[in-house]
Amino acid sequence: MATAMAATAAERAVLEEEFRWLLADEVHAVLRQLQDILKEASLRFTLPGSSAEGPAKQENFILGSCGTDQVKSVLTLQGNALSQADVNLKMPRNNQLLHFAFREDKQWKLQQLMDAVMLQLTRARNRLTTPATLTLPELAASGLTRMFAPTLPSDLLVNVYINLNKLCLTVYQLHVLQPNSTKNFRPAGGAVLHSPGAMFEWGSQRLEVSHVHKVECVIPWLNDALVFFTVSLQLCQQLKDKISVFSSYWSYRSF
Repeated sequence: MATAMAATAAERAVLEEEFRWLLADEVHAVLRQLQDILKEASLRFTLPGSSAEGPAKQENFILGSCGTDQVKSVLTLQGNALSQADVNLKMPRNNQLLHFAFREDKQWKLQQLMDAVMLQLTRARNRLTTPATLTLPELAASGLTRMFAPTLPSDLLVNVYINLNKLCLTVYQLHVLQPNSTKNFRPAGGAVLHSPGAMFEWGSQRLEVSHVHKVECVIPWLNDALVFFTVSLQLCQQLKDKISVFSSYWSYRSF
């Protein structure tokens, strides 16, 4: 009995020493490593005012698709903001060419990326890996539709979003469903990308998506940011697991 109690006391002393080392040394080392990783991640976004070098540089991206040339677009990123957008759309019915661009006084924040970064790593990573799902009425009411000059025609909707390391632009062509239409009206739910045939109600009209045009391009530094977020989450989880070992031991073993 005395031998068992001595072994238990020695075991507890070893665990307490290891726990003190974990708190004093490894926790701080992991936090320093996280700080370095997140600093590198933040540099990829080059936010205005984030350095002494002045405003963030502008980067132009040409979006395209291997399957169609109906839509051509050049988007300009400045940090986490879309500062310029130039879109050319060839109408499939009559080959009419439409051109529209952002108004000079407008910028569009891409899914509030840095707000998510400041809140938590998981939310920030999910912002890159999981684009927001929007209904067509939500898209029609979005401020993005009022960013262009000339004003978008009433039969067009535009969406811009990030998916993993790609910047995507989608143009939806719409047509009005007549009151005597024999089609069964079923409003579409939320989606990242709506398909032709999706229906929705806007104002006093019922509309249907007739054509969908999507173009995209790769943004290399977004891939770097995803890696940094993933590594940071892994470090946090590893540290949490180590602390949980001590917590579980002391919760279930009486000294």
